Amino acid sequence: MNFILEPWPWYIGGPLITVVMFLLFYYGKKFGISSNLETICAIGGAGKLHEFFRFDWKKSGWNLMFILGTVIGGFIAFYYLTPDETVNLNQQTVQDLAALGFNDAGKTFLPPEIFSVETMLSVKGSLILLGAGILVGFGARYAGGCTSGHAITGLSNLELPSLISVIGFFIGGLVMTWILFPLIF
Repeated sequence: MNFILEPWPWYIGGPLITVVMFLLFYYGKKFGISSNLETICAIGGAGKLHEFFRFDWKKSGWNLMFILGTVIGGFIAFYYLTPDETVNLNQQTVQDLAALGFNDAGKTFLPPEIFSVETMLSVKGSLILLGAGILVGFGARYAGGCTSGHAITGLSNLELPSLISVIGFFIGGLVMTWILFPLIF
């Protein structure tokens, strides 16, 4: 049962994000996925391995509700609010991806050339996933937060380190898209 919905316009989504950010700021909470990962690692006992994870995770337990809400929201959006998996890509993007070996670019959200079980279990696929995971984990820790934390929370709090981090994220994305991605595929 899918309902055909359009993305929410900026004048609805923007104020909703503002309300959430105000509430988080008011209650002294921080927003970002890497904060949730820290909590999960602390729950899992990573504090026995490294001092960074030795904190009272129960004070950050609300992060678990954030993760749960993200998973449930994603499930609902995909299975009940998405008319189909087709992604409306620019024709030039489709041609560029086809030249890199991506058949049927835009037909699904997750291209099988990267996300199929066979690809992920191949040596190349495993190395790409491992390398990407290490780079994302290192980058989020080194930058003191992830893209959502810096771009939404940090910029809304007018934090200079977040502005620098977001600029770095964009530069990294451009380098990956235009230089590294064609070399990998």
